[in-house]
Amino acid sequence: MGRAGCCYRGAERLASPSLVRRFRPLLLLIIAACCGAHIGQCQVATTQCRIHKCTTDFVSLTSHLTSAVDGFHTEFCKALRAYSACTQKTAKSCRGNLVFHSAVLGISDLMSNRNCSRDGPTSSTHPEIHPEPCNYHSRTQHAHTHPHGHAHMHSHSHGHSRSGYWFCGLFGDPHLRTFKDSFQTCKVEGAWPLIDNHYLLVQVTNVPVVPGSSATATNKITIIFKPYEGCTDQRVYQAVTDNLPAAFDDGTVSSGDPIHKSLGADGAAGKVRALWISERSPGRHVELHAGYIGVTIIVRQLGRYLTLAVRIPEELAQDYDDTQDLQLCLNGCPGSERIDQAGHLPLPLSPPALGLQRQQLRQPSFSSQTQAHPYGATQIFGVEGAKERCREQLEVLDIYFHSCVFDLLTTGDANFTVAAYSAQKDMESLHPHQDRWRIYPRGSATSIFRSDSQSIKHFALLLLCALSSVVASASMCA
Repeated sequence: MGRAGCCYRGAERLASPSLVRRFRPLLLLIIAACCGAHIGQCQVATTQCRIHKCTTDFVSLTSHLTSAVDGFHTEFCKALRAYSACTQKTAKSCRGNLVFHSAVLGISDLMSNRNCSRDGPTSSTHPEIHPEPCNYHSRTQHAHTHPHGHAHMHSHSHGHSRSGYWFCGLFGDPHLRTFKDSFQTCKVEGAWPLIDNHYLLVQVTNVPVVPGSSATATNKITIIFKPYEGCTDQRVYQAVTDNLPAAFDDGTVSSGDPIHKSLGADGAAGKVRALWISERSPGRHVELHAGYIGVTIIVRQLGRYLTLAVRIPEELAQDYDDTQDLQLCLNGCPGSERIDQAGHLPLPLSPPALGLQRQQLRQPSFSSQTQAHPYGATQIFGVEGAKERCREQLEVLDIYFHSCVFDLLTTGDANFTVAAYSAQKDMESLHPHQDRWRIYPRGSATSIFRSDSQSIKHFALLLLCALSSVVASASMCA
């Protein structure tokens, strides 16, 4: 009669160890895609299989670890050995479970990559975590584990617990990406607050770029880190065009007592404080890290103007009162200050300050438009020339590309191309949700294709899940 169930002739070969090793990346991709999409059950499992608990314990053991913490390698290897031991205990009941086999392969790869020995001490599945009061991640991790033990929260907090992070960016003409991933192009001439809560104030000052145009750009950024008991007193950072300091206004580069050891670029051990400044490129790129509130800010000067990118915990971004409701990152620009039309950014045909010069030119070739230009110099761009210049830096034709084209047509300043590229990379570095990175202009062909691609992606995930079920079933029948 043969064996009942989903057994097929030759199925044993599908589950052979050599074939599994050969297609390891594909199997891991299937697991990640299926679990991430929450589409059905992508494995055949028995009720006794405890692989989920093993994985949960491993995440709990490593979630508080960072590469900057002294002893990271030792603790991570101990957690991996505990993970491996847990999978061994449940191996028999997890036969045929694709998640289990994927986890075993993943552990082996991690041990090899981290040079972890198979033998050695293992982590306790219930580690005692001692929070660092001036380390936001450590503090909130402990508060999540011990709900009654958190501190340093204002009484007027909105009550969010262990929420995610938000991103906000400002660059170019200026283009604003809000906490809710709304993309706007605004005038907002003068001083405007981007962020204003009980922990942080970020204010920008914008000036006209081209006479006769409503477009502006940022030439001054003021950042105030407000006092936080036990971690830092108030610190003010201010950048203006041609003065991007690597220190606060009082000349200091950090604040607060050291909170843990870290490794510098030269591999030497050092101390990280609650608040510090890192100069990545003198006069061009500075990063401010406020570990006590989990905030990272990137400030750049590109050409004559400044760009800004911020990541902040959602619960802190929403901790403000009624006098602080004018925040561009939170609520966007007022309607009267918007240049775009509900997300659609119309391209200017003839910028006011450049119109006369444009009439004096005879269809300038693209090659003449791509020559290097000195600081502050302007060029004359046609639509196609602007698009070609932006394609040199921006491969994805999303809103950053569209903003780049708009800026070149509006100002003639080729430095805005690099500003759009840097803004996109800073967003990718700080934005916590990769699936929200791409924003496309309303009504563009790219956005329509992106919408259609969601259906294709959904179908592909279903197909991967079906394939994983076949492989798992074949393994059970072997």
